[in-house]
Amino acid sequence: MKDARAAIRYAKAILNLAKDSNEESVVNDDMLFIANTISENDEFAVMLTSPIVKASDKIKVLNALFQGKVNNITLGLFHLLQDNKRIAMLYSIAQQYAIIYDFDKHMQVAKVTTAVPLTADIEKQILAKIVALTGEEANLENVVNPDILGGFILRVGDVQYDASISNYLNELKKEFDNSHFIPKI
Repeated sequence: MKDARAAIRYAKAILNLAKDSNEESVVNDDMLFIANTISENDEFAVMLTSPIVKASDKIKVLNALFQGKVNNITLGLFHLLQDNKRIAMLYSIAQQYAIIYDFDKHMQVAKVTTAVPLTADIEKQILAKIVALTGEEANLENVVNPDILGGFILRVGDVQYDASISNYLNELKKEFDNSHFIPKI
């Protein structure tokens, strides 16, 4: 719990610093890039949290991976975390920054589960529909789950709309089970 609060404090501080420079969206892109890089590379994540690897070696790896790809504010965060012995929190800070940034910009995350990946055209239509329904913009996250067979499941905030074929078949099965219809022979 202590680390979660610390991650939020670091994320807020970085957001405020980025706002002062009018670079909050660039830093948000950096934080999303960092969070994705860490989550997709198990060895990298282990290296960042390992107490065996020296902080100076962790900084060398971070600089080698991200130098020239991220903003100077983000690079400064690496050194701040090294000085405060908090490099292991980088993933949490990056995630918290994205959450706080979205909240600050009145953006919400819309999660769409489909049987196949969404096309760019369908993504635009879904985002337009979300704005029409909620009045706020959203970042779209597409999760592919072939088990839903077709259709989609849309979740925005705490509201979920299930228009999947698997849900339709389950509802149909419930109707048959509850109907107690016994055909006469």
